[in-house]
Amino acid sequence: MFSQTAEYALRAVAYLAEQGEPRTVAQIAAATKVPPSYLSKVLQSLAKTGLVVSQRGLHGGFHLERPTDQLCVFDIIQAVDPIQRIKTCPLDLPQHAQHLCNLHQRMDDTLAQVERVFRQTTFAEVLETPIFGPDPD
Repeated sequence: MFSQTAEYALRAVAYLAEQGEPRTVAQIAAATKVPPSYLSKVLQSLAKTGLVVSQRGLHGGFHLERPTDQLCVFDIIQAVDPIQRIKTCPLDLPQHAQHLCNLHQRMDDTLAQVERVFRQTTFAEVLETPIFGPDPD
């Protein structure tokens, strides 16, 4: 249901949230098991939407722009691979022009529930039990 890009973005944000300090693409990739070149593109997408910040220099890297209690799972997914709600019947049948058929309405209702849960789930909640732990020194 969710793309590899969304999964990678969620891993990267969870890792950054746990670390609390800027981390390089190489550090994030090693910890999250995401290919560095792909991760770089994911982080660029997150940076364009203002969810992460890229910092140049000696102690540079990526870090979260918001505190974890103000950052929800939905924000991350929407930034890299938005959930596509069903607005019109994909079958394009005339009898479904005004309303979705039962099949597609139920599918969209499910997507709405997923959206609702992800909007209500902050990274502070996700990380109540650490996923990655601190980097070894």
